Amino acid sequence: MKKGLFIILSATILAFSSCSHQQTKNEKTSVIDTLPVMVMLIQKCSRLYTAEAHVHKIITHDDQLNLKGSFLKKEFNIHVPGSNRKVAIPMNATVKAYIDFQGFSAKNISRKGNKIEIILPDPKMILTSSKIDHKEVKQYISITRSNFTDAELAQLEQQGRQSIIRDIPNLDLVEQARLSAANTIIPMLKNMGFKEENIKISFRKKFTFDDIKNFLNSLTIEQKTSPTNNK
Repeated sequence: MKKGLFIILSATILAFSSCSHQQTKNEKTSVIDTLPVMVMLIQKCSRLYTAEAHVHKIITHDDQLNLKGSFLKKEFNIHVPGSNRKVAIPMNATVKAYIDFQGFSAKNISRKGNKIEIILPDPKMILTSSKIDHKEVKQYISITRSNFTDAELAQLEQQGRQSIIRDIPNLDLVEQARLSAANTIIPMLKNMGFKEENIKISFRKKFTFDDIKNFLNSLTIEQKTSPTNNK
């Protein structure tokens, strides 16, 4: 089976400021520099969706009939002319990265003088939606072959989703998640009296390809849609 992959990545940094907006006027006007208050404010961000990517993928598959056997103790495998089948299935998916601050604590904060570093919790990634455009599915079926069955198409669709999941570490969502989280947290810390040049937002380490694969909750697919499901 051959697969063609075309990815159109539209990465959008979503700087949600809702958690910072929950500060009161008193919190903004007072220079509050205590770890408990800082932890509480950051925890209010809860699950912060920080980046997303829109992926377009075309899953291709072709097969043909072969005549296999043996003759005079010699094995043969002969392609049967006019027995080709091909299909191209376009798939659109949305992948989101988020940071869950529920477990955020003072251990995630490092202070040295007037400098402060926020160590972000490890990001998580989920496939939030996948959609097949059935109107754009292309099939070529030789006259001697039968059409692809619904079960075969469903299997190819599942393979497409798994292929998208495997490609997620290549989408650079981790750095986008860090930048977006910084855009949310830095204003909060500035309101507490810190200067922006003294604020650092980082993860605990530079994550490897394998690390990013572990961040993916491949079992969490929030919504799977297709035209047939919308009837």
